[in-house]
Amino acid sequence: MTETTSQQLPAVAFLGLGHMGGPMAANLVKAGVRVTGYDIVPEACAAAREQGIDVVDTPQDAVRAAGVVITMFPSGKHVIDAYTGADGAEGLLAAAPAGATFLDCSTINISEAQEAAQLARDAGFTAADAPVSGGVVGATAGTLAFMVGGEPEVFERVRPLLEIMGGRVVHCGGNGMGQAAKICNNMILGVSMVAVSEAFVLAEKLGLEHQAMFDVVSNASGQCWALTTNCPVPGPVPTSPANKDYEPGFAGALMSKDLNLATTALDETGATAPMGRLAAELYDQFVKDGHAGMDFSGIITTLREESEEGSGQG
Repeated sequence: MTETTSQQLPAVAFLGLGHMGGPMAANLVKAGVRVTGYDIVPEACAAAREQGIDVVDTPQDAVRAAGVVITMFPSGKHVIDAYTGADGAEGLLAAAPAGATFLDCSTINISEAQEAAQLARDAGFTAADAPVSGGVVGATAGTLAFMVGGEPEVFERVRPLLEIMGGRVVHCGGNGMGQAAKICNNMILGVSMVAVSEAFVLAEKLGLEHQAMFDVVSNASGQCWALTTNCPVPGPVPTSPANKDYEPGFAGALMSKDLNLATTALDETGATAPMGRLAAELYDQFVKDGHAGMDFSGIITTLREESEEGSGQG
């Protein structure tokens, strides 16, 4: 990015400087964007300062001079509470300057994203939702995929910032449609990872080597991202979390969260998705069994254990 271009970009307030938000904000700083940040976790603030982010003491201080307010929070309740204020604190909508755009990059319910956008519009601001795909690796490398919901003119305002942080930016429609795209994508991902893991467990039972299995399926009709990028067994894809004892990556807790967002959408729309619901149940149990911090591809270990139990060998 040229200096002239960076000077044309709005100042950014970045709230939520964790494993995803911290690297995203750092990439903005590297591109010459003025970023003021805040996080409730002191360690996240310290890491952000090392990346050149101007970390301040309160979220209100972060947004007072921002042209774009980016939030990356765990849930929709966190987003709405931050916008409106909670426990007597001033909300971000009250603290932000006129003309600001609120850009939420959290993954939350569609209805919550639409509620947050409406709150921003009612307060005189513009708003969009832009959940991400690509995990910590993508956040660090600046190769995230952004799925954006919002009016076209709002999309055009935030797109230059998103293009700094990501490799692909797609306008999906009005407010909430970024979340809709993310939820649908991750339902596919959860189902496909379970299917790939089941196939590897069956291959093991049949005596088929992992590499041979991979070499065939990666070039056949079973090919998918869960196999070729995030392969659930060590060896065939050296960069997959399976080679690092399932260090995430994309944690099982996050997959469980996203699949539960999908089941909420299924309930609200009446859509039929038996495989999506089953994947949600499997990942809920995966988390309950103590694997919340394991990469979601680690579900193969559970399937393998259950397979051994079923054969009387466990």
